[in-house]
Amino acid sequence: MTASATKPVDRRLPTEEARGLLALTRDLADHEVRPRAAEEEASGTFPRELFRTLGRAGLLGLPYDEAHGGGAQPYEVYLQVVEELAAARLTVGLGLSVHTLSCHALANFGSEAQRDRWLPDMIGGELLGAYCLSEPQSGSDAAALRTRAVREGEVYVVTGTKAWITHGGVADFYSTTVRTSDDGSHGISVLLVPGDTPGVSAATPERKMGMQGSPTTQLLFDGARVAADRLLGGEGDGFGIALSALDSGRLGIAACAVGVAQAALDYAVSYAREREQFGRAIADFQGISFMLADMATAVEAGRALYLAAARRRDAGLSFGTEAAMAKLFCTDAAMRVTTDAVQVLGGYGYTRDHPVERYMREAKALQIVEGTNQIQRLVIGRALTR
Repeated sequence: MTASATKPVDRRLPTEEARGLLALTRDLADHEVRPRAAEEEASGTFPRELFRTLGRAGLLGLPYDEAHGGGAQPYEVYLQVVEELAAARLTVGLGLSVHTLSCHALANFGSEAQRDRWLPDMIGGELLGAYCLSEPQSGSDAAALRTRAVREGEVYVVTGTKAWITHGGVADFYSTTVRTSDDGSHGISVLLVPGDTPGVSAATPERKMGMQGSPTTQLLFDGARVAADRLLGGEGDGFGIALSALDSGRLGIAACAVGVAQAALDYAVSYAREREQFGRAIADFQGISFMLADMATAVEAGRALYLAAARRRDAGLSFGTEAAMAKLFCTDAAMRVTTDAVQVLGGYGYTRDHPVERYMREAKALQIVEGTNQIQRLVIGRALTR
């Protein structure tokens, strides 16, 4: 099947450098990611070395400053890189989005000394990150988190449990929200916790319906001693830091969703061109061609929506509501498009001989992560009625 039967070659990126970055990403996706995706997802293999490759290629730090090895690229460009990688394998596209999210607190709220010390290796791929906000009893209600960090001299002693951690157990650092006082949302802080800290361990990975290659675990803190110089921002700044990252993270999920939907559409179009019934390709039947037309329209609309939100971010405008809209629309669209792709393939779509069943299972997760789509509707509704 053709890898990208319907995707436009030129997305009118803003600079020649951006076009080169997207071309590099497509080359890596075609040669390093897509050929092994099905096999490694089936075996639950996490592609750790691939993230080093992405770092060395300059793709792990695209939105961050050149002073620390970043690409200084607008979000409009970064998100299209995420989309390309997600289309090849969601574990990789989502992994890039999560890593970028985990670098956010250090890059935007850390001191210059902290950034000099840790950010180059994070951007360069030597240190892979995870973002630790959710807990077993607090998901969308992030202010209710209980993981406690108690200051003892020059260390914080951390105790508690984080939940639904992408890269849990394989990350080299965890950008972790902790409670440093009982003052509600004002008592939350952020620590940059090394993955090899004694007292930090990952539980058995969750048994998920998709993305088996991307470990999702609880992360356990049992009296872990974290150096006080790993506090990002000041004590009590953590809730604002976490929220500032989530809007950007939602755009990453939207881009991932469009990537998965694009992959499903491409495969369905190629299959419909080749599969014959009643003496002609099934693509010639109106029932199939109309379905493909609706799928293609949803993909293009989703891409336009997340890029419009990204351009607001790049222009320094508020974009939280637009990010929620993009996350909501793109992930719902991905669920519809992947389900329809299975339908286009008929019985074959329900088998693991073709990738569309995997795309459908993966799309479901995107409606849940980074805030469920019910939370996105709440965010949008509140913005409308303020």
